[in-house]
Amino acid sequence: MGDPPGIENNQTSRNDEVKILVSNDDGYLAKGINALAAELSTIADVVVVAPDRNHSGASNSLTLHAPLRIHAVETDRYFVNGTPSDCVHLALSGFLEFDPDIVVSGVNHGANLGDDVIYSGTVAAAMEGRFLGLPAVAVSLSGEHGVNHVAAAKVAANIVGHLQSNPLDSDVVLNVNVPDLPFTELLGVRSTRLGFRHRSEPMVREQDPRGHSIYWIGPAGEGQDAGPGTDFAAVDAGYVSVTPLKVDLTRHEALPDVAAWLETL
Repeated sequence: MGDPPGIENNQTSRNDEVKILVSNDDGYLAKGINALAAELSTIADVVVVAPDRNHSGASNSLTLHAPLRIHAVETDRYFVNGTPSDCVHLALSGFLEFDPDIVVSGVNHGANLGDDVIYSGTVAAAMEGRFLGLPAVAVSLSGEHGVNHVAAAKVAANIVGHLQSNPLDSDVVLNVNVPDLPFTELLGVRSTRLGFRHRSEPMVREQDPRGHSIYWIGPAGEGQDAGPGTDFAAVDAGYVSVTPLKVDLTRHEALPDVAAWLETL
């Protein structure tokens, strides 16, 4: 089966405006991504390439052993039967007929604080954009039942606009967490470091209707390192947390010690 009718001609002609690729891990129908796309559309040309369903916790996984399909919803809106990283990778490696200026992922339904960034599909979509050479921002709305998606989208638009006029180092990914408050009640923006959580809750064992065991991953632990300067503390106090992340995971200061340790093998 080929692409859906019109998919090749579904991308609008481009002008000199900033061009933003938007993705997420909650799926293309999620409230957060639609609020984000609408708000960013007031400052830039926006194209959405997002998963067909929820892929929370997908991290940076790519689909390498199955075909992927891209379906057009409307002009500049697409969904993919793959992960958040798949969506951004396909968009930037040949599907789009233009080069975006920035990748923005979100607005995630729930915070991505501390250890969460390791597992987050929202952060992974932004990192994939960074891998492929673009500035990238991941935006999340704190709270399990967050309602202020539009406020988080406004924060994102402000940050993206500022990033365009005042670029950061090329290796930086911004991880933004917004308290679940109306825009006018947010206290400001703070630069933060990642905190970390206590160990997650134990797995949950149940049985299916045939008596076979099934398992659920336990809930994430509460903040352990959640003091001043952390993303946890900023959000809890009513501030937007902005944490600079980097793709290079090398612990450079440990290289001499590891080299010396290896000499003792």
